[in-house]
Amino acid sequence: MQVGLNKEEFHKHMAVSLFNSTWDFLDKQERTDRESETMIHMAHASRYHWEIIGEPINLARGDWQISRVYAVLGRFEPALHHAQQSLDVCLQEEIKGFDLAFAYEALARAYKVGDQEEESNKYKELAYQACDEIAKEDDRKVVIEDIASI
Repeated sequence: MQVGLNKEEFHKHMAVSLFNSTWDFLDKQERTDRESETMIHMAHASRYHWEIIGEPINLARGDWQISRVYAVLGRFEPALHHAQQSLDVCLQEEIKGFDLAFAYEALARAYKVGDQEEESNKYKELAYQACDEIAKEDDRKVVIEDIASI
């Protein structure tokens, strides 16, 4: 444990740091196989730390990121599994707006990776519908652009 951090602070620091570092790999145009494996481990580790100290919204976002990692790597089944986990948390905890839209986006993206166009389009439509409940225009724009990239 880092010096000066209590257990909760340590887990939060690790969850945030690993989540953000995973994005560094996601943003790379080209990754080595080793970097791809590291990215997978980092996303899972971030989600693990959120499991210990996070709120449901952190769990939904963690599973969303894991799904994105697998989708980027072309791995349908784990992308779909974690997208569904994200959506399940959103629905069970009545999380709406930004996070619900992104959970649907993750499912649409996963189904696209699996060459299941009909399912992908179904979840894209649900993602667009969920955007109606996003209060901040900038947040809505981010989600809409992400959906359009599928």
